[in-house]
Amino acid sequence: MARPIWTGTLSFGLLNVPVSLMSGERNVDLHFRMLDSRDRKPIRFERVNADTGEEVPWKEIVKAYEYDKGSYVVLEEDDIRSAAPQSHEAVEVETFVDAATIDPRYYEKPYLLVPAKKAEKGYVLLRETLRSTGKVGIARVVVRTREYLCAVMPHGDALVLMILRYPQELVDPDEYKLPSGSLAEYRINSKETAMAEQLIASMSGEWKPDEYHDEFRERLHTLLKKRIKAKGGTTKVEEEPAPREDDATNVVDFMSLLQKSLDAKKRTPAAKKSAAKKATAKVAKPTAAKKATKTAGKAAKKTTKRAPARKAG
Repeated sequence: MARPIWTGTLSFGLLNVPVSLMSGERNVDLHFRMLDSRDRKPIRFERVNADTGEEVPWKEIVKAYEYDKGSYVVLEEDDIRSAAPQSHEAVEVETFVDAATIDPRYYEKPYLLVPAKKAEKGYVLLRETLRSTGKVGIARVVVRTREYLCAVMPHGDALVLMILRYPQELVDPDEYKLPSGSLAEYRINSKETAMAEQLIASMSGEWKPDEYHDEFRERLHTLLKKRIKAKGGTTKVEEEPAPREDDATNVVDFMSLLQKSLDAKKRTPAAKKSAAKKATAKVAKPTAAKKATKTAGKAAKKTTKRAPARKAG
């Protein structure tokens, strides 16, 4: 069973709910080791002194901030602890805000808040009140000497603690040259807008996250299994090259592109079958005509050969 990352209380007002902080994500990345290509032996990375080249043990390593080229100020663990907030054992909700007002860019990492035994009443009270009001709690929590900004929100039977980014961690879009102004400035007309809306409507559906999966990881995992079955796990397995589309180009005829997209979405299996038959008929007609022309040509040749014989008689 997973171990809690942190234990403490979830506090709002004068209410305190004992909780455990559990990871809300699962790492499914494939982890690789670096090997020496000559003998397939693992590579070991060592901590060495940049001047002497000697290995440095962990106990002799300290943290420092480089404030100028080659100049450092050292921070001890006590310095870091003293800078951290005093409250290490509480998720302290400072305010409640409308969930819809939080920019999605602020969300960083999910955790689950699990109530301690006999703490279910306060847990359920907060969860259902947040759900009925459409609010989320903005709080601070200290985990391993670092303070995080977070949002407490309901999700099913759980209270989720979502780590938030601080504003200074986000890049202001104004730093980049982005298209602004009216649609007319980009020569976008009402027909193009209407067709784009129609296309989006035809492609709309329900959000079903279970239908999405990491296809790249699956293909890579399949390749690894083939390699493992090969001799020594190092034999190269020839893979079929995946079909890839040509590089995108700057399409000017948006109306034509939108219309083709809409036609493709509207076409039913029966329509596709009918279109296939028509295409087959179109191909068959030139073939039949070609045969008829060929037959007529042969007949003409025979007539031409026989004609001189009749003339001689």
